[in-house]
Amino acid sequence: MDRQFEMAMFLAVVDHGSFSAAARSMGQTPSAIGKRMRLLEERLGVDLLIRSTRRMALSEAGQRYSEEAREILARVTALEEDITNGAEHLRGTVRLTAPTAYGQRYVVPVITDFLRAHPGVEINLLLTDKLVDLVGEGVDLAIRTGVAADSTLIARRLGAYRRTICACPDHLAAQGAPEGPADLGLRRCLKLPHERTPADWGLDRAKGAGTRRLGAGFICNSLDALHRACLAGEGIACLPDFLAQDSIRQGRLTAILQDQRDPTSAGDILIIRPETTLLPRRVRTLIDALVAQLRDAG
Repeated sequence: MDRQFEMAMFLAVVDHGSFSAAARSMGQTPSAIGKRMRLLEERLGVDLLIRSTRRMALSEAGQRYSEEAREILARVTALEEDITNGAEHLRGTVRLTAPTAYGQRYVVPVITDFLRAHPGVEINLLLTDKLVDLVGEGVDLAIRTGVAADSTLIARRLGAYRRTICACPDHLAAQGAPEGPADLGLRRCLKLPHERTPADWGLDRAKGAGTRRLGAGFICNSLDALHRACLAGEGIACLPDFLAQDSIRQGRLTAILQDQRDPTSAGDILIIRPETTLLPRRVRTLIDALVAQLRDAG
């Protein structure tokens, strides 16, 4: 049994968390997987897995072997695909994740254009506002806002990420416009689960935005849902410009507290991928398409 299969077997055990689940994914028996694992550890002279009656965990050596094996297999796959494809049409699957609202508005049109140009490629798009483990989930690319905190990921800037605090005119006419961060604590606020203070909405901490609380209201992990609730007059929201700008231009929403924004609060929109030496051509080509069409979008 070759080293490449051995590495893939070990990674299947790591990713699935058990010999039985790894065996099912590879069409093997649990006993065969267990035997190969023992032989691998004996050959290396170290324990790669720390086993107990309840769970398995990677040893320090196992963690290093896992990282290097994943990189090696990715490089081999990319190299073989490039050689096989040559100058022919692109083929294979690309797994991509993006924030829900941004992905629906900007990423999906790019993908539909890409698929028309490259019908041999299948794209698996996951729209979610949760942070996806790219390596663990086998995802090729992610579009994210903010910074790439993981140093093992490679990030490329697509554009700026700006948000506007706003409410519908009827709500402001009935309740009055807030004059500062302190007023938001007394108002119905429409917010993402992690947003707790006005500073999370980009207001200036020097004006007390970091010490106050946002008022109780509607909490949802969907920016689209918050946008709809804001249009319905349910409260005040902080929405990305690509969602809010048309509604503001049409007079359906009114921007507020603009003069109290923290000038450093704007973030970046990034395209992120795991660090690999070789990328399949289909992934490189999709990255180029995303950069060309999404740079500074929104």
